[in-house]
Amino acid sequence: MPIPARSVLYVRFPVWKIWPGGIVYLADFIHKQRPDVRQEILDLAVIPPRQRKAALIARVRELQPDVIAFSWRNMQTFGPHPENDALDVVMNYDHSPNPFKRLKAAWQAIGIIYDYASQRLRNLGYLKLVRKLSPQTRLVVGGTAVSIFGRYVAERCPTDTVVVVGEGEAAMLSIVDGAETPAGHHYYKNHAGTVHHRPAEENFDLGQLTAVDFAYIESIFPSFREYLGPDATIGVHTKRGCPFQCHFCLYNKIEGARQRYRDPVEVAKEVEILNKQYGVKRIWFTDAQFCSTRRSMAHAEAILDEMLARRVKVRWTGYLRLNYMTPAIARKMLDSGLESLDLSFTGSQEMIESLTLGYELEQQMGAFRYFKEAMSGEYADLRVKLYLPLNAPGETPATLRATMARIEELYALFGRDKVLPFIFFVGVQPNTPVEKRLIASGYLPKNYDPLTLNPFIIKKLLYNPPPLGRLIGRAYLRALEYSSKMDDTAGEYVGRATMEILDRELPAVSVPSRQRRLFWILPASEGS
Repeated sequence: MPIPARSVLYVRFPVWKIWPGGIVYLADFIHKQRPDVRQEILDLAVIPPRQRKAALIARVRELQPDVIAFSWRNMQTFGPHPENDALDVVMNYDHSPNPFKRLKAAWQAIGIIYDYASQRLRNLGYLKLVRKLSPQTRLVVGGTAVSIFGRYVAERCPTDTVVVVGEGEAAMLSIVDGAETPAGHHYYKNHAGTVHHRPAEENFDLGQLTAVDFAYIESIFPSFREYLGPDATIGVHTKRGCPFQCHFCLYNKIEGARQRYRDPVEVAKEVEILNKQYGVKRIWFTDAQFCSTRRSMAHAEAILDEMLARRVKVRWTGYLRLNYMTPAIARKMLDSGLESLDLSFTGSQEMIESLTLGYELEQQMGAFRYFKEAMSGEYADLRVKLYLPLNAPGETPATLRATMARIEELYALFGRDKVLPFIFFVGVQPNTPVEKRLIASGYLPKNYDPLTLNPFIIKKLLYNPPPLGRLIGRAYLRALEYSSKMDDTAGEYVGRATMEILDRELPAVSVPSRQRRLFWILPASEGS
């Protein structure tokens, strides 16, 4: 006979201070489905490290929850973020002409690898601690890290632990209801220590996710107010799933390939509550891409219409695709508070096809023009943030030159200070097409461990091979040195300066006329 849970404690593992949207949505959903269940959110991210263990013990002992659900965001992160500067370290180790900087980078790399290992052991230690404190409590682990490395985590968890892959609503509701076998995609380590895997398609009906009841969330989340304030950015998600097959991305595996949508009215209502009741001024739409397909563009437009009708005063952005942009939607985006165009960018159709990004460069460039034409007055400060996957598989001097030429076009269109190139390198993730491609080419060993602590393998997972790797790496380091001398500390100068140095030092190559073509001569129909 299933025994329903009476109480749930959500525990967020330590991470940099970023809005815990996943836990908030999950707790809100469970409350609306089972309002009698007592819930509480413990955010270890905002508790000083030396106090975290004691805080966890205190909450488990006081609440004595029937279910404890942990959120694990990061397992091993190679891009620059508030926890470490792995990118700078790798660039200095590989490419700095200064031997002392290379030695320092080697020491820093040891520190980063130690952090990777200690964070895993620490988080697994929290799980084991809770199992010791509460032997009968069912444990659940979810989040991005376990969605990618589910079996790895499940094998190291205490017994009677469910490791949820992807979305958690159906699994969590079944666990709260006392189901022996949870719903959804998960791994389960039973009482005997055997790990069972239940695959499942992501098919949760997002129409069930109404606007978050933030008053309730505040009542169960003591750290709620710490994420508010004039400079705070709150994440709001409008859909799940991604139909694209970008070579380096896992979104279509984590969220499923079929796009599913929240009600635009509920999304806009959520933004309105955050803005008018809690003073939130900035929103980040956390979808894999806020708009990408024709259908998702219509969905995004409906959200914008609702935001405009409700007169919310926020600045917002999110990862965008410009495939199906129109002048009317560009105008609505600006009218509703769009503050920046954030998108992956390469100026070479050859690279777009090599990485299977799924769009036409000329269509994208035409969309930039729509925004420029819509910009005036208060919208003149729109920024264009270009995330450049430099030296991705297939990159050549010619494709790199083509990207530089397109960036120059955007400088001419928006103004140099409004276009912000950000340098990143492809982080090789398990079970992605790029991983298979690199194993087949011999770049990675066939049976390598994606969670290895071998520094030479880790370094390879931040993909920047020769011959272009050295040129890009040294340009990046010179740009980094330049930016450190600027009064402005933003990384914008690094990306812009890197591209300018490369423009001077990259050997002259012939850029195909198709890639030199200026986008402002496009017929309107090509960009619509």
